[in-house]
Amino acid sequence: MPKSAPHSAPQATPKIRRRIPKWAIESGKDPLANEQYYLRSLGRSLDLLNCFDGRMPLGLKEISRRTRLPESTVFRVLLTLERHGYLEQHVDGTYQLAPKLIFGWLVDGANRLRELARPEIERLAYRFNETVSLAYLYGDRIHVIDSVETFHEIRIMNRVGRVLPPHCSAMGKAITAFQERRDADQILEIYGISRRTEKTMVDRNAIFAEFEEIRRTGVGYDREESILGGCCIGAAIRPKDQRVMAALSVSTPLIRMTPQREEEIREAVLESASAIASCILAAAALEASGPASSPMAHPASGPVSGRASRPARKA
Repeated sequence: MPKSAPHSAPQATPKIRRRIPKWAIESGKDPLANEQYYLRSLGRSLDLLNCFDGRMPLGLKEISRRTRLPESTVFRVLLTLERHGYLEQHVDGTYQLAPKLIFGWLVDGANRLRELARPEIERLAYRFNETVSLAYLYGDRIHVIDSVETFHEIRIMNRVGRVLPPHCSAMGKAITAFQERRDADQILEIYGISRRTEKTMVDRNAIFAEFEEIRRTGVGYDREESILGGCCIGAAIRPKDQRVMAALSVSTPLIRMTPQREEEIREAVLESASAIASCILAAAALEASGPASSPMAHPASGPVSGRASRPARKA
Protein backbone atom coordinates (compact mmCIF):
# COMPACT_ATOMS: atom_id res chain seq x y z
CA MET A 1 0.00 0.00 0.00
CA PRO A 2 1.26 3.47 -0.73
CA LYS A 3 2.44 5.35 2.24
CA SER A 4 0.33 8.29 3.23
CA ALA A 5 1.99 11.64 3.27
CA PRO A 6 2.91 12.74 6.75
CA HIS A 7 0.77 15.41 8.23
CA SER A 8 2.52 18.78 8.04
CA ALA A 9 2.96 20.62 11.28
CA PRO A 10 0.52 23.51 11.72
CA GLN A 11 2.12 26.77 10.78
CA ALA A 12 2.11 29.60 13.27
CA THR A 13 -0.09 32.53 12.33
CA PRO A 14 2.17 35.41 11.41
CA LYS A 15 1.98 38.33 13.77
CA ILE A 16 0.32 41.44 12.41
CA ARG A 17 2.01 44.71 13.09
CA ARG A 18 -0.60 47.13 14.26
CA ARG A 19 -0.33 50.88 14.24
CA ILE A 20 -3.07 51.09 16.84
CA PRO A 21 -2.44 49.42 20.22
CA LYS A 22 -4.13 46.06 20.69
CA TRP A 23 -6.03 47.26 23.75
CA ALA A 24 -7.57 50.05 21.73
CA ILE A 25 -8.80 47.67 19.02
CA GLU A 26 -10.26 45.23 21.53
CA SER A 27 -11.96 47.80 23.69
CA GLY A 28 -13.02 50.12 20.89
CA LYS A 29 -11.43 53.07 22.65
CA ASP A 30 -9.95 55.94 20.71
CA PRO A 31 -6.18 55.99 21.32
CA LEU A 32 -6.14 59.75 20.76
CA ALA A 33 -8.37 60.11 23.79
CA ASN A 34 -5.63 58.86 26.11
CA GLU A 35 -3.33 61.53 27.39
CA GLN A 36 -0.22 59.40 27.06
CA TYR A 37 -0.45 59.79 23.26
CA TYR A 38 -0.91 63.54 23.35
CA LEU A 39 2.18 65.55 22.34
CA ARG A 40 2.12 68.47 24.70
CA SER A 41 4.84 70.41 22.88
CA LEU A 42 2.99 70.13 19.57
CA GLY A 43 -0.26 71.10 21.27
CA ARG A 44 1.37 74.25 22.64
CA SER A 45 2.61 75.17 19.18
CA LEU A 46 -0.85 74.74 17.67
CA ASP A 47 -2.48 76.72 20.49
CA LEU A 48 0.00 79.49 19.79
CA LEU A 49 -0.71 79.51 16.04
CA ASN A 50 -4.45 79.66 16.77
CA CYS A 51 -3.90 83.02 18.47
CA PHE A 52 -3.29 84.63 15.07
CA ASP A 53 -6.12 85.65 12.75
CA GLY A 54 -4.02 86.19 9.63
CA ARG A 55 -4.28 89.97 9.88
CA MET A 56 -3.12 91.47 13.19
CA PRO A 57 0.45 90.89 14.43
CA LEU A 58 0.86 89.88 18.07
CA GLY A 59 3.58 90.45 20.64
CA LEU A 60 5.10 88.05 23.14
CA LYS A 61 3.09 89.30 26.14
CA GLU A 62 -0.24 89.15 24.31
CA ILE A 63 0.40 85.60 23.08
CA SER A 64 1.43 84.56 26.60
CA ARG A 65 -1.81 86.04 27.96
CA ARG A 66 -3.98 84.28 25.40
CA THR A 67 -2.34 80.87 25.74
CA ARG A 68 -1.73 81.18 29.51
CA LEU A 69 1.79 79.91 28.98
CA PRO A 70 4.96 81.42 30.51
CA GLU A 71 6.69 83.98 28.34
CA SER A 72 9.87 81.88 28.31
CA THR A 73 7.94 78.94 26.83
CA VAL A 74 6.14 81.15 24.32
CA PHE A 75 9.47 82.66 23.23
CA ARG A 76 10.95 79.22 22.48
CA VAL A 77 7.87 78.14 20.51
CA LEU A 78 7.86 81.41 18.55
CA LEU A 79 11.53 81.03 17.71
CA THR A 80 10.98 77.46 16.52
CA LEU A 81 7.97 78.36 14.37
CA GLU A 82 9.81 81.31 12.87
CA ARG A 83 12.83 79.17 12.03
CA HIS A 84 10.61 76.67 10.21
CA GLY A 85 8.88 79.41 8.22
CA TYR A 86 5.47 79.41 9.89
CA LEU A 87 5.83 82.84 11.52
CA GLU A 88 7.55 86.09 10.61
CA GLN A 89 8.92 88.63 13.09
CA HIS A 90 8.51 92.34 12.44
CA VAL A 91 11.08 94.98 13.32
CA ASP A 92 9.00 95.99 16.37
CA GLY A 93 9.26 92.48 17.79
CA THR A 94 5.71 91.38 16.98
CA TYR A 95 4.94 88.22 15.05
CA GLN A 96 2.67 87.50 12.09
CA LEU A 97 1.68 84.38 10.19
CA ALA A 98 3.91 83.53 7.26
CA PRO A 99 2.36 83.80 3.78
CA LYS A 100 2.03 80.01 3.45
CA LEU A 101 -0.41 80.00 6.39
CA ILE A 102 -2.35 83.21 5.85
CA PHE A 103 -4.64 81.96 3.08
CA GLY A 104 -5.57 78.93 5.16
CA TRP A 105 -6.50 81.24 8.02
CA LEU A 106 -8.64 83.33 5.68
CA VAL A 107 -10.49 80.24 4.46
CA ASP A 108 -11.01 79.11 8.03
CA GLY A 109 -12.30 82.57 8.98
CA ALA A 110 -14.70 82.57 6.03
CA ASN A 111 -16.03 79.12 6.96
CA ARG A 112 -16.61 80.17 10.56
CA LEU A 113 -18.33 83.36 9.46
CA ARG A 114 -20.62 81.45 7.12
CA GLU A 115 -21.80 79.22 9.96
CA LEU A 116 -22.34 82.17 12.30
CA ALA A 117 -24.16 84.24 9.68
CA ARG A 118 -26.40 81.53 8.26
CA PRO A 119 -29.32 82.07 10.68
CA GLU A 120 -29.44 85.79 9.82
CA ILE A 121 -29.19 85.06 6.10
CA GLU A 122 -32.12 82.67 6.29
CA ARG A 123 -34.12 85.09 8.43
CA LEU A 124 -33.69 87.92 5.92
CA ALA A 125 -34.50 85.65 2.98
CA TYR A 126 -37.67 84.45 4.69
CA ARG A 127 -38.75 87.97 5.68
CA PHE A 128 -38.30 89.67 2.30
CA ASN A 129 -38.40 86.67 -0.05
CA GLU A 130 -35.42 88.08 -1.92
CA THR A 131 -31.87 86.89 -2.56
CA VAL A 132 -29.61 87.33 0.48
CA SER A 133 -25.83 86.97 0.17
CA LEU A 134 -22.66 87.03 2.24
CA ALA A 135 -19.25 88.18 0.96
CA TYR A 136 -15.74 87.90 2.41
CA LEU A 137 -12.43 89.60 1.66
CA TYR A 138 -9.72 87.14 0.57
CA GLY A 139 -6.57 89.20 0.41
CA ASP A 140 -7.39 91.76 -2.28
CA ARG A 141 -10.49 90.10 -3.78
CA ILE A 142 -14.03 89.99 -2.46
CA HIS A 143 -15.83 86.67 -2.92
CA VAL A 144 -19.43 85.60 -2.36
CA ILE A 145 -19.28 82.79 0.21
CA ASP A 146 -22.98 82.13 0.80
CA SER A 147 -26.30 82.95 -0.82
CA VAL A 148 -29.97 82.07 -0.36
CA GLU A 149 -32.11 82.78 -3.41
CA THR A 150 -35.75 83.75 -3.60
CA PHE A 151 -38.39 81.60 -5.28
CA HIS A 152 -39.58 84.47 -7.50
CA GLU A 153 -39.26 83.69 -11.21
CA ILE A 154 -37.74 87.13 -11.73
CA ARG A 155 -34.88 87.43 -9.27
CA ILE A 156 -31.30 88.54 -8.79
CA MET A 157 -28.88 85.62 -8.54
CA ASN A 158 -25.56 85.60 -6.68
CA ARG A 159 -23.30 82.62 -7.32
CA VAL A 160 -21.07 81.40 -4.48
CA GLY A 161 -17.44 81.97 -5.46
CA ARG A 162 -18.20 85.02 -7.60
CA VAL A 163 -15.67 87.85 -7.32
CA LEU A 164 -17.47 91.11 -6.63
CA PRO A 165 -16.50 94.45 -8.17
CA PRO A 166 -15.42 96.73 -5.33
CA HIS A 167 -16.66 99.89 -7.05
CA CYS A 168 -20.16 98.95 -8.22
CA SER A 169 -21.53 96.16 -6.01
CA ALA A 170 -23.17 96.81 -2.66
CA MET A 171 -21.09 94.31 -0.66
CA GLY A 172 -17.93 95.17 -2.57
CA LYS A 173 -18.38 98.83 -1.69
CA ALA A 174 -19.29 98.09 1.93
CA ILE A 175 -16.14 96.03 2.50
CA THR A 176 -13.71 98.20 0.50
CA ALA A 177 -14.94 101.41 2.14
CA PHE A 178 -13.71 100.28 5.56
CA GLN A 179 -10.19 99.32 4.44
CA GLU A 180 -7.13 101.50 4.85
CA ARG A 181 -6.63 103.77 1.84
CA ARG A 182 -3.61 101.79 0.66
CA ASP A 183 -5.55 98.51 0.83
CA ALA A 184 -8.62 100.04 -0.84
CA ASP A 185 -6.45 101.34 -3.68
CA GLN A 186 -4.96 97.87 -4.14
CA ILE A 187 -8.38 96.19 -4.18
CA LEU A 188 -9.57 98.62 -6.84
CA GLU A 189 -6.35 98.23 -8.81
CA ILE A 190 -6.53 94.42 -8.80
CA TYR A 191 -10.15 94.27 -9.98
CA GLY A 192 -10.06 97.36 -12.18
CA ILE A 193 -12.51 100.23 -12.37
CA SER A 194 -14.55 99.27 -15.40
CA ARG A 195 -18.00 100.34 -16.51
CA ARG A 196 -20.61 97.58 -16.16
CA THR A 197 -23.67 99.65 -17.04
CA GLU A 198 -24.33 103.27 -17.95
CA LYS A 199 -24.85 103.95 -14.23
CA THR A 200 -21.53 102.51 -13.08
CA MET A 201 -19.33 105.05 -11.32
CA VAL A 202 -15.78 105.03 -12.71
CA ASP A 203 -14.39 108.30 -11.40
CA ARG A 204 -11.92 107.46 -8.61
CA ASN A 205 -12.60 110.60 -6.57
CA ALA A 206 -16.35 110.00 -6.73
CA ILE A 207 -15.85 106.38 -5.66
CA PHE A 208 -13.88 107.38 -2.56
CA ALA A 209 -16.43 110.07 -1.77
CA GLU A 210 -19.07 107.34 -1.75
CA PHE A 211 -16.81 105.19 0.44
CA GLU A 212 -16.71 108.02 2.96
CA GLU A 213 -20.51 108.08 3.06
CA ILE A 214 -20.59 104.29 3.51
CA ARG A 215 -18.23 104.58 6.49
CA ARG A 216 -20.68 107.03 8.01
CA THR A 217 -23.82 104.94 7.42
CA GLY A 218 -22.45 101.41 7.22
CA VAL A 219 -24.54 100.72 4.08
CA GLY A 220 -23.58 100.37 0.43
CA TYR A 221 -25.98 100.56 -2.52
CA ASP A 222 -25.96 99.15 -6.02
CA ARG A 223 -28.71 100.76 -8.07
CA GLU A 224 -28.30 99.26 -11.55
CA GLU A 225 -24.54 99.83 -11.35
CA SER A 226 -23.52 96.20 -11.87
CA ILE A 227 -26.64 94.94 -13.68
CA LEU A 228 -29.53 96.81 -15.28
CA GLY A 229 -32.85 96.35 -13.51
CA GLY A 230 -31.23 95.21 -10.28
CA CYS A 231 -30.92 96.80 -6.85
CA CYS A 232 -28.81 95.61 -3.92
CA ILE A 233 -28.41 96.93 -0.37
CA GLY A 234 -25.38 95.74 1.58
CA ALA A 235 -24.12 96.37 5.11
CA ALA A 236 -20.59 95.91 6.38
CA ILE A 237 -20.15 93.44 9.26
CA ARG A 238 -18.13 95.46 11.77
CA PRO A 239 -16.94 93.66 14.91
CA LYS A 240 -15.54 96.16 17.40
CA ASP A 241 -11.77 96.66 17.15
CA GLN A 242 -11.51 94.22 14.23
CA ARG A 243 -10.86 94.78 10.57
CA VAL A 244 -13.94 94.69 8.36
CA MET A 245 -13.75 91.50 6.33
CA ALA A 246 -17.34 90.79 5.32
CA ALA A 247 -20.69 92.21 4.31
CA LEU A 248 -24.30 91.08 3.99
CA SER A 249 -26.78 92.09 1.29
CA VAL A 250 -30.33 91.79 -0.02
CA SER A 251 -30.77 91.87 -3.81
CA THR A 252 -34.03 92.50 -5.64
CA PRO A 253 -35.26 93.56 -9.09
CA LEU A 254 -36.23 97.21 -9.24
CA ILE A 255 -39.79 96.25 -10.17
CA ARG A 256 -40.31 95.05 -6.57
CA MET A 257 -38.52 97.95 -4.88
CA THR A 258 -40.35 100.89 -3.35
CA PRO A 259 -39.01 103.67 -1.10
CA GLN A 260 -40.73 102.12 1.91
CA ARG A 261 -39.40 98.63 1.13
CA GLU A 262 -35.91 100.01 0.56
CA GLU A 263 -35.92 101.59 4.02
CA GLU A 264 -37.16 98.34 5.58
CA ILE A 265 -34.41 96.35 3.88
CA ARG A 266 -31.76 98.90 4.87
CA GLU A 267 -32.74 98.72 8.55
CA ALA A 268 -32.99 94.93 8.49
CA VAL A 269 -29.60 94.47 6.81
CA LEU A 270 -27.95 96.78 9.34
CA GLU A 271 -29.60 94.90 12.19
CA SER A 272 -28.47 91.52 10.85
CA ALA A 273 -24.92 92.76 10.23
CA SER A 274 -24.77 94.00 13.83
CA ALA A 275 -26.08 90.67 15.12
CA ILE A 276 -23.44 88.76 13.15
CA ALA A 277 -20.71 91.09 14.45
CA SER A 278 -21.85 90.34 18.01
CA CYS A 279 -21.66 86.61 17.28
CA ILE A 280 -18.13 87.03 15.95
CA LEU A 281 -17.03 88.84 19.10
CA ALA A 282 -18.68 86.24 21.34
CA ALA A 283 -16.99 83.41 19.45
CA ALA A 284 -13.64 85.20 19.62
CA ALA A 285 -13.99 85.71 23.38
CA LEU A 286 -14.83 82.04 23.84
CA GLU A 287 -11.90 80.99 21.71
CA ALA A 288 -9.52 83.30 23.57
CA SER A 289 -10.34 81.48 26.79
CA GLY A 290 -10.37 78.12 25.04
CA PRO A 291 -6.86 76.71 25.59
CA ALA A 292 -7.19 76.71 29.38
CA SER A 293 -10.67 75.20 29.31
CA SER A 294 -9.82 72.48 26.79
CA PRO A 295 -8.72 69.21 28.41
CA MET A 296 -6.64 68.39 25.35
CA ALA A 297 -4.69 71.61 25.81
CA HIS A 298 -3.54 70.59 29.29
CA PRO A 299 -3.56 66.80 29.48
CA ALA A 300 -1.88 66.83 32.87
CA SER A 301 -4.96 68.41 34.41
CA GLY A 302 -7.05 65.28 33.91
CA PRO A 303 -7.99 62.48 31.55
CA VAL A 304 -9.79 63.17 28.33
CA SER A 305 -13.13 61.48 27.84
CA GLY A 306 -12.96 61.25 24.05
CA ARG A 307 -12.39 63.02 20.79
CA ALA A 308 -14.38 66.21 20.36
CA SER A 309 -17.01 65.92 17.68
CA ARG A 310 -17.22 68.49 14.92
CA PRO A 311 -20.42 70.54 15.04
CA ALA A 312 -22.79 69.80 12.21
CA ARG A 313 -22.96 72.51 9.55
CA LYS A 314 -26.31 74.12 9.16
CA ALA A 315 -28.07 73.47 5.89
